[in-house]
Amino acid sequence: MAMNLPSSRGKGRRAPMADINVTPLVDVMLVLLIIFMVTAPLLTTGVPVNLPDSRAKALDQEQEPVQISLDGEGKIFVNDNEVSESILPDVLAEIAAAGEAENPRQVFLRADRALDYGEVMRVMGELNRAGLNRVALVTVGSEAR
Repeated sequence: MAMNLPSSRGKGRRAPMADINVTPLVDVMLVLLIIFMVTAPLLTTGVPVNLPDSRAKALDQEQEPVQISLDGEGKIFVNDNEVSESILPDVLAEIAAAGEAENPRQVFLRADRALDYGEVMRVMGELNRAGLNRVALVTVGSEAR
């Protein structure tokens, strides 16, 4: 008669498992992916500006545009660096000189909706004087009214 008796060589030990359980790894990676997808758009704006609404479509870009922002207090920021109004023409002239003649730099102008129209036009006049004529006014998209 044959009986299933525990063998004397195993002594009740199990063989080591050679497989790696990847399910927890995939779960953690998916959670991290969702976190980064949610937080990445929040990191793009450096200067808090209350933008006006518009129904215009977004622009296609080949190179990184220059960001000029005017906050609610009238402070001017060029690429998140505060610039006084007295040195703004010099900064814009440097940016225009760095741009290529056949492909001038694109400028995104972001202005708080509470600002006076004259303050925004003063900055646009300095942009024009520096030769930066490819200016896009940044707005917040809105629903059709």
